[in-house]
Amino acid sequence: MQDAIFALIIGYILDLLFGDPAWLYHPVCIIGKYISFAEKKLRKRGGNLRKSAVLLTLSTVLIAMLVTALILWGVSFLGRIPLIIAMALINWMGIASTCLAGEAKGVMKALDRSVEDGRMQVARIVGRDTKSLNEEEIIKATVETVAENTTDGVISPLFYAFLGGPVLLWGFKAASTLDSMVGYMDEKYRDIGWSSAKLDDILNFIPARITSMLMVIASYILRFDGKNAFRIVRRDHANHKSPNCAWSEAAAAGALHIQLGGTHDYFGKPVEKPTIGDNDRAAEKGDIIKTNKLMYLSGMIMLVLIAVAAGFACGWTMG
Repeated sequence: MQDAIFALIIGYILDLLFGDPAWLYHPVCIIGKYISFAEKKLRKRGGNLRKSAVLLTLSTVLIAMLVTALILWGVSFLGRIPLIIAMALINWMGIASTCLAGEAKGVMKALDRSVEDGRMQVARIVGRDTKSLNEEEIIKATVETVAENTTDGVISPLFYAFLGGPVLLWGFKAASTLDSMVGYMDEKYRDIGWSSAKLDDILNFIPARITSMLMVIASYILRFDGKNAFRIVRRDHANHKSPNCAWSEAAAAGALHIQLGGTHDYFGKPVEKPTIGDNDRAAEKGDIIKTNKLMYLSGMIMLVLIAVAAGFACGWTMG
């Protein structure tokens, strides 16, 4: 366990320092290629798409875990140090804090040029239609995305790496990629993506709630309004169609005293969603930086908690 935790710490630090390795064809892209290939084959085969959905979900997750396990098994013959290095590199590619923060900063820079540039930039990281968004709506969309993906891109990967090393981390990443590609409730994906969406909900259930509490703690440390963050989490954590998304969004909204959520257009149609937080003030570009800080500090606190938990577990085992 000590080697696995050490590799996780190294992987997290590598992400903080370098973000996603641009020189490498990212494993998420490989998983995405498989999902697209398998989805086309299953649709072409016909039959019950809801049954095919289960095959798509299971095959994607199990193949990702198997390939990760085989890589680590092969490297293990080279010795302990090469194995730790391999685990660290694989963990690094599964954590997305710096990439997420960079995309958010990109929206800020685009808004400095024009609202139209901001719309184009935020479209890279949100699923809603962005053509008619004003500056404040672009800012709110960015804050929501960073808050939500603090769970998906940072806390959940750390959580599953702690439980099962890089193998379980990449099982989660495969499930998350499935959800982002086929986990929609529109007519095209409702059947082929239902099991992927359900699995993502299940896997993020505990991490989402952990994330909200970490963001509350981070709010106190950063001297945002931690008390209000906790209040809004308690009140608005269920204000979303997803059972998980509103937890971290509520923490961010409460900490910053802004209102998120509400009705937005998706694929040309308005989707009504409840609001999250109180409309105490208008959202500003600086709120994007503040949300990035919440995301970074939440991840650091999570890593400290993991290290402490691992230390206690090792001490208990030795005792």
